Amino acid sequence: MSVPSPTTLQAIAAVLFAAAVVHTFSTRFFERLAHQRPAHAGAWHLLGEVEVAFGFWAMALVLMMMVLGGRGEATAYLDSRNFTEPMFVFAIMVVAGSRPILALASRLTAMVAAALPLPRPLAFYFAALAFVPLLGSFITEPAAMTLAALILRDRYYARGVSRRLAYATLGVLFVNVSIGGTLTPYAAPPVLMVAAKWGWDLPFMLATFGWKVALAVAINALGATLLFQRELRRLGSPRAAAQAPIPAPITAAHVAFLVGIVAFSHHPEIFLGLLLFFLGFATAYERHQGRLMVREGLMVAFFLAGLVVLGGQQQWWLEPVLRGMDSDSVYFGATALTAITDNAALTYLGSLVEGVSPEFQYALVAGAVTGGGLTVIANAPNPAGFAILRGHFQDEAINPLGLLAAALPPTLVAMAALRFQGETTMNYARELVQWVGDLEPAALFLLMLPFVVAAAGLIQYWLEARDRQAAEKPRGKLASR
Repeated sequence: MSVPSPTTLQAIAAVLFAAAVVHTFSTRFFERLAHQRPAHAGAWHLLGEVEVAFGFWAMALVLMMMVLGGRGEATAYLDSRNFTEPMFVFAIMVVAGSRPILALASRLTAMVAAALPLPRPLAFYFAALAFVPLLGSFITEPAAMTLAALILRDRYYARGVSRRLAYATLGVLFVNVSIGGTLTPYAAPPVLMVAAKWGWDLPFMLATFGWKVALAVAINALGATLLFQRELRRLGSPRAAAQAPIPAPITAAHVAFLVGIVAFSHHPEIFLGLLLFFLGFATAYERHQGRLMVREGLMVAFFLAGLVVLGGQQQWWLEPVLRGMDSDSVYFGATALTAITDNAALTYLGSLVEGVSPEFQYALVAGAVTGGGLTVIANAPNPAGFAILRGHFQDEAINPLGLLAAALPPTLVAMAALRFQGETTMNYARELVQWVGDLEPAALFLLMLPFVVAAAGLIQYWLEARDRQAAEKPRGKLASR
């Protein structure tokens, strides 16, 4: 693999991109400066916003372009960039975050939770981390991230969860949304970048990614649910806030706006027009609305637009790196690279490489989506969840290293699931069954004995724990009296 020598502008852009990545990990430094130097506290607070990081350094890049090549070169470069995704994320955040849509999504999540064989507090938490991210395959990932983050914020974060639960939930949410949008070819930005060129349609996505993704999402959500079941049980089921019911026609209108924006997600002149109509409709029926997420949506759009501007100058080193990998190494390489660059940009650059094998194509996209939860810049919907939930973390800031640590276990689960090869595993399974069938009865008995003893011990432990809980309940009732 040989990386060509960069031009002066490309070298500057690479340095600024690295500075933007470091900036996202250093927001607390600026918050401390705001307290130490109150004369400029506003400016330091602004730089302490994660959503400002890439926009700020993108502005520096545009200024450098003007210095080196003049105004014409800078404006020509900006005109060549595609800002549809930042605009779409802004529009979908405003509509999906409205009170009628959120209320509808909460009711659907509660219905799914009611059908699960889990206690209600655990079932709703599991459904929010599993059902809503998978819903992103149909309403797009940014909409799913917005809804899931708002539901989790109101149901759990706003009630003062522990720091461990707060970060674990965030990590699972980011990973599950990143992989949960791959059931269809249009909902996940990394898939959308390559689907048309590589001929990936709905049957292909369901057969190749679908069941693996559903399995990984369920395992991640169930793991977090079981790990924090004691705290979730203590939280119980939150009481619904006393609010006037929303008329069905109002909800239907909001759903229509949401569907329209999703249907025309690649046509900003249409979905922005729908957004303007929606804002007028929401103003006309203000009594059925909460606070619209206009500020949060603009901040997220600014972040993504900065990523588009800076990312467009990184092709000179990213593309040769991808060209130098085989299908095995590109899977792990894409997962790692996604942590420092947007996964949609990564798959787009991979689509420019001609003559790659189907194995390379699958490995590139699978690696890009599995790494989509590791950092706030890894996946386009992440800044939306970040903006919604960060107010419920210490100092209203999410530690990037804390997010990385929390997202690593569900990322490993996703990597294992998407690397799962059905035919190879079935061959192993058939060989194992044949080997077991050839064993002598005495050898088979000795082989199974440890597992039987372990199962009996687990059942006994579960029965004793259940008896202890049953015995403690009457005491708790007497104490409360």
